[in-house]
Amino acid sequence: MHGYEIETPDNRRHAPEDASPQSAPADGPMKPALARDAAVQPGLRARLMLWLLVPLALFVTMAVITGYDNARRTADRLQDKLLLSSARMIAGEVDWSDGAPVADVPPAALEIFESPYRDSVFYKVEAGNGRLLGGRPDLPAPPAPPTEADGPVFYHASLADMPVRAVAYRRLLYDAGRSVPVTVIVAKTEGSRCAMLDELWRPQLVVGSLMLLLVAVLVPLGLRFELEPLMKLKDEVAGREPMQLEPMCAQGLPRELQPIVDAINQCIAQLKLHSEAQRQFIADAAHQLRTPLALLDAQLQYARRVDENAAARDAALVGACRSTRKLTEMTNQLLMMAQAESTPQPALTEMDLGAVLASALEERLAAAQQRNIDLGAEIGDGLWVKGNAELLMALVSNLIDNAIRYTQTGGRVTVVAKREADRIVSRVMDNGPGIPDDIRERVFERFVRGFASTEGTGLGLPIAREIARRHGGDVRLATGVDGQGVTATVILPASRGQGAGDEAAADRR
Repeated sequence: MHGYEIETPDNRRHAPEDASPQSAPADGPMKPALARDAAVQPGLRARLMLWLLVPLALFVTMAVITGYDNARRTADRLQDKLLLSSARMIAGEVDWSDGAPVADVPPAALEIFESPYRDSVFYKVEAGNGRLLGGRPDLPAPPAPPTEADGPVFYHASLADMPVRAVAYRRLLYDAGRSVPVTVIVAKTEGSRCAMLDELWRPQLVVGSLMLLLVAVLVPLGLRFELEPLMKLKDEVAGREPMQLEPMCAQGLPRELQPIVDAINQCIAQLKLHSEAQRQFIADAAHQLRTPLALLDAQLQYARRVDENAAARDAALVGACRSTRKLTEMTNQLLMMAQAESTPQPALTEMDLGAVLASALEERLAAAQQRNIDLGAEIGDGLWVKGNAELLMALVSNLIDNAIRYTQTGGRVTVVAKREADRIVSRVMDNGPGIPDDIRERVFERFVRGFASTEGTGLGLPIAREIARRHGGDVRLATGVDGQGVTATVILPASRGQGAGDEAAADRR
């Protein structure tokens, strides 16, 4: 964590030879199986057809029903108007003769119903005493007799098994101070009325049906044409090789599809960045593991050749043990880094970060005592966070281990943790050689170490920052107290659970 000499993967002697990822199988990339039943889940084209045709069919149906109702009312009003006109003309020709009312039906009263459909017209004229003045006596009367106050009465009836539409009209006939009510009933069959209804309504039905049929034919063609870019986009995505991480071209695509392509390109860019980081990590890890393995092999072979020299053999075995420990440490760090990076969202539980820090300090106490380093702590109460216990333990252990490793013999390492507003801030401070500002961020890169001569893997700080960021926090480095050493600060969001309001400090030195 400290020092001025930087060892990076870029300036090593041995370049990775076989760290590149294996090529894809010869039979092409594996495509994910789609767990989708086409019979249950209709396609986009079918759904768009339903969204277009169903509302249009409802609209056409409502238009046809409304048109039929309007045509029926128009035909009824015209028919009733002709019936009333005929009844008034007949009533107007009723007069007195020899002191009695006489009906003289004019031809024009019946000729107004003339039409190509040859409707039958019937009439009946009655005096107030029920005396028939003319017409058919069997013509049905209205349900309620008409009055001059209420006006004419229109009704439907049946005559000789023929449905007819009729009107009953009543007027008073005056003569020499007396009046006689006269009722005129005119009825006709409804052939012309039905023909008029068909002429008014049927064209609307035909036009609506043709419109619906035309849409049903043209919409699939239009959908097929307009969805062709989407199908090409699908084929381009499905036909890509696993490692083909080039952005897709959005030129020529409809405006609505361009955001989809942009999102896919963003995902491809992230995958490309992640893939390059993984390849670099594998190359660096291969080099880092190759070195202690080669050294271990050389030490063991040397120990076999010096059987008669016990001192040389013991020295070789001590070196082999040291290489084994380094290899074990690096393997554990690599596994921890892989765990920190591969877990999208670790399982978080309520925990006291103070207890995690205390446990990590106890584990590192023996290492500090071996180098006569004063290891102390000032940890407040109620430092509750939501986190993964294993990952947080690795975070604080790496920071404390780095401080002990890079601080000179007889130095000092202090851990301070407290709550600040809605954050839990932990600081690991030492009085070691420190890190210059211009290289302070580089030590968070993988396999970068502050001192090339000091044992270490160069993964402690990258692991700590990755874990902190997975918990919504961060790790920062700054100059230590009084300008000496380094202060590593861990910032994590405070939990609102138990103990969140307790900010009292307690010395656990």
